Amino acid sequence: MSTLQTIHGVSVLMYAPEDEVIASEQDALDVIGNASYQGAQWAVIPAERFDDAFFQLRTRVAGDIVQKFANYRIGLVVLGDISRHTADSSSLRDFVREGNRGRQTWFLADEEELRERLKN
Repeated sequence: MSTLQTIHGVSVLMYAPEDEVIASEQDALDVIGNASYQGAQWAVIPAERFDDAFFQLRTRVAGDIVQKFANYRIGLVVLGDISRHTADSSSLRDFVREGNRGRQTWFLADEEELRERLKN
């Protein structure tokens, strides 16, 4: 389930935590299709919706999913606490830091942080 919102003039599709797990490029394409159909600029997905493989960079799941979002020009926000994953992986910490520097993929703690980022 998802709801379309406008935050600081930006169209954002907010996904609920209790839905299907996102584990593959096809799952990402389903989200992208939905976001595109609804006119969203960003898809905001709770971190718990992602399969654990997403947070293990060696699996390439995160890279493949992030690339799909970039190809279709839909921003991706992974929303929530991912500290249990970043605690175990300096590569993931670097990936998150790099993503948060850009305008395509963000890893944010909560909706308040999202609202702050979208002000700019």
